[in-house]
Amino acid sequence: MIDAQGQAKGVVATRDALALAKEAELDLIEVSPNAKPPVAKILDFGKYKYEQTKAAARSRLKQKEAVTKEVRLGFKIDSHDFEVKAKRAEKFLSQGNKVKAAVMFRGREIVHADLGRDLLHRFVDRLSNSAKIEQAPLRQGRSIQTILAPKPHAQAKAAQSSS
Repeated sequence: MIDAQGQAKGVVATRDALALAKEAELDLIEVSPNAKPPVAKILDFGKYKYEQTKAAARSRLKQKEAVTKEVRLGFKIDSHDFEVKAKRAEKFLSQGNKVKAAVMFRGREIVHADLGRDLLHRFVDRLSNSAKIEQAPLRQGRSIQTILAPKPHAQAKAAQSSS
């Protein structure tokens, strides 16, 4: 048993531990029931629950939510525009974001879906150093889309260069 001040009292009978907790006007809480013998602690249960809630909230704040950024490519994109889009996607990936690359088709361009798929494969090849394919190119309506996720080592390099 551990008392209200945090000092170990040793092995104490349950009846005696409850009496000590009642005397201190606190609660007796079983901290680790699987231990031999089980460990109990005298403390204010309301305060304990409040601190657990606050600790959980702090840990949620530190977690980074994955954001998906989109890069749209035209079916008839020029090489310079292609490079600009690729560099933008690399920037997103280095920041730890996922990238959704989409080739958009207008009007009758949809007939040449194979050329759009080739463009998307070229885009993925261009980003192969900093990204891995999370979702293979997939045709959805008037576009072909793929999702790229940052490679772990690429994120680490970006973090070191920004420091």
